[in-house]
Amino acid sequence: MGLDFEQTIAQSRPIGLTLFRASEIYGAEPFYHELIAGIDRVVRPRGLSVMLRVLPTREEELAQLAHWQQEGLVSAFILVDVVDDDARVELVRRSRIPAIVIGSPNAAGELPAVWTNDALTMAEAVDHLVGGGHRRLAHVTGPSELSHTESRVEAFAALVSDLDVDAISLAGDYSRASGFAAMNALLAYDERPTAVIFDSDVMALGGLEAAQRSGVRVPEDISIVAWDDSAQCQLSDPPLSALSHDVQRIGEIAGAELLEILSGRPGRTREAPQAVFIERSTTGAAPVQ
Repeated sequence: MGLDFEQTIAQSRPIGLTLFRASEIYGAEPFYHELIAGIDRVVRPRGLSVMLRVLPTREEELAQLAHWQQEGLVSAFILVDVVDDDARVELVRRSRIPAIVIGSPNAAGELPAVWTNDALTMAEAVDHLVGGGHRRLAHVTGPSELSHTESRVEAFAALVSDLDVDAISLAGDYSRASGFAAMNALLAYDERPTAVIFDSDVMALGGLEAAQRSGVRVPEDISIVAWDDSAQCQLSDPPLSALSHDVQRIGEIAGAELLEILSGRPGRTREAPQAVFIERSTTGAAPVQ
């Protein structure tokens, strides 16, 4: 990259990122802290930083993006948690401000995206559990309107249908409380699942707490898998098995693509490295019926 680009970047405004979350959920959620750390590692040497706003409604999130655009306060946008026909995508597209989506290319419209193959990741979890003899599975999802939630739900449904496995999906909101409530609901079934995949580490921790409070042994009576590994998974008692993405690497890829776009090159859609199943102490063979 030439001197002109170096000078331009040094004088650039920050990269804007908005997140629709209750503050208490964001504070407990490691994923976005790791993502921003990865982005920052790449863009900071070029004089850029990430400006984050956590907002309580989608309407306020859209208004924040519009304000940044109208006032010229950011040099680029990062969009996360995209939904079908996302108004943010259209606003950013019309603004002509460089942008990248962290999420499905299907929901990114014409914008470049950094995405993970959720179908392959779900297959790794389901195959591991079915290989351990589990025939009654549950999936506790994130918010149903998110495009990556939709892709995970669809992948889970297709996999369990092909394998002739009994399954159920319940929606959560990424909070520990929703994971706790979902596990209590699952434990109330006459034929309760023998393994549960949670769409976040924080919800999985809530599910683990609910099982322990109910006197249900983990993993002897029920196995638990967290989607996205974290220090919380590793330090829980017992340590949680997890689908481990290199989240900081996802951020680094996004940051590198933004620098390319800011230098005048066309943006590309990039697939992030595949997640891997990390087995710890919350997964085991299915209980003998």
